[in-house]
Amino acid sequence: MGKKTNGIFTAKKIAKRRKKDKLKDKRHKSRVFNLRIKSDPLEGASMAKGLVLEKVQIEAKQPNSAMRKCAKVQLTKNGRKITAFLPGDGATKFVDEHDEVIVERIGGKMGRAKGDIPGVRWQVIKVNDQSLEALRAGKIQKARK
Repeated sequence: MGKKTNGIFTAKKIAKRRKKDKLKDKRHKSRVFNLRIKSDPLEGASMAKGLVLEKVQIEAKQPNSAMRKCAKVQLTKNGRKITAFLPGDGATKFVDEHDEVIVERIGGKMGRAKGDIPGVRWQVIKVNDQSLEALRAGKIQKARK
């Protein structure tokens, strides 16, 4: 790289170079171009409603060897398909195909997947407007829709 310009009429050139170099910074670039919201299926919202397409099992990352229970969900707001984690023991029994679910983000670092589940960034919190936590605890029965 050459020597930085200096002199009496160089402010414009320095500002131009600084602007160009800033775009090499990943965090700055994603903030300036709103890339996080554009690529986010929930479109910036904390929760979203969707329909269960199928139940799937995802293999946990090394060194664990469990099959994590998840569901493929199609969001009603934009039709995008996401994979959502079913938290807790026996949560799979309460979720069936074509059920209406509400998903929220799993609080991982910087919007990434949490724990040992690769590529899964959301979890199911409600099934047919009933809390999955309460269903698992046996406090309520699953409603028919």
